[in-house]
Amino acid sequence: MKNLLVTGGAGFIGTNFVYYWLGKYSEDHIVVLDALTYAGNKDNLTEAEKNPKFEFVHGNILDQPLVEALLENHNIDTIVHFAAESHVDRSIHGPDEFINTNIVGTHTLLKAAKKIWLDAGKESHRFHHISTDEVYGTLGSNDPAFTESTPYAPNSPYAASKASSDHLVRAYHETYGLNTTISNCSNNYGPFQFPEKLIPLVIINILFNKSLPIYGDGRQIRDWLYVDDHNRGVDLILEKGVSGQTYNIGGTNEWANIDIVHLICDLLLEQFSNDKSLAERFSASPAAQATDPKILITHVKDRLGHDRRYAINAQKIKNDLGFLPDESFETGIRKTLTWFLNHQPWWNNLLSDSYKKWIATNYSEPI
Repeated sequence: MKNLLVTGGAGFIGTNFVYYWLGKYSEDHIVVLDALTYAGNKDNLTEAEKNPKFEFVHGNILDQPLVEALLENHNIDTIVHFAAESHVDRSIHGPDEFINTNIVGTHTLLKAAKKIWLDAGKESHRFHHISTDEVYGTLGSNDPAFTESTPYAPNSPYAASKASSDHLVRAYHETYGLNTTISNCSNNYGPFQFPEKLIPLVIINILFNKSLPIYGDGRQIRDWLYVDDHNRGVDLILEKGVSGQTYNIGGTNEWANIDIVHLICDLLLEQFSNDKSLAERFSASPAAQATDPKILITHVKDRLGHDRRYAINAQKIKNDLGFLPDESFETGIRKTLTWFLNHQPWWNNLLSDSYKKWIATNYSEPI
């Protein structure tokens, strides 16, 4: 039986991890620590709060006394550290929060873990740090995919902050002997993803006949990983991963952004054709008139420092731990699309005031 502290557990990936873990390991206890910033949503965990093995704590990873108290009072033996500022555009316009949360926050957790675990002689423990493929920089179209030995070359304040936190985790293992593992994952998608991200943004904008802004030519390539495949990878690392090691978790599933947008347009058009009630719910959508939503695509100026391609070589976690994704991109994107169509009240509550104002002006019915 494990006692887990999950930081950032009210965010997108953390929420899915909580439900994954509670569903698979019914005897384990989970404490979620989340500051509930703009991307953290306590309502994500409504069903989890019905489980007596679950507890939510509203607090910040920068609060070391709080973290130490949680580790001690709940006899925590495993930290799964999701908490992070993660949106690249936001990091370009306001990097300070990324430095504070991703670097200083991670160091605060490490200091607390060292004090409560190592300094007290607790040998059975694990600090697992969730990172990103963006720490490796960018790839050319014919370059080999990132491996765990690829030199770090972050190109955005977000990526730099995650690279820094990775180095801190490694240092606490090498210097103090803290039992740590790191996973660098590719782009996740699935239920509960915040609406500013590419896939949910495209879905919602199509539903309300709003333009689909594509950076540059849209040929930026990413490796995409369904969120519960990511969680299975983390599970395997916690079960069988070697302390001090890093594991890349990828979907072996490279797509250009523009091709993803085209796929979502096609699948939504198909959904509207098969379910006539969608045309009533979202009458402003081009799909409600059987019109291809691709007419909404607009190309905008590329963002600063936009990496051209990410690709994960996940051979290490496959060979060493037996990881393989369960979902293809088509099965995963269909599940994601269905979830967003069935959970309009959830994402409506998260839409920005400016978006809601646009809806009120251009759409005849409230959402």
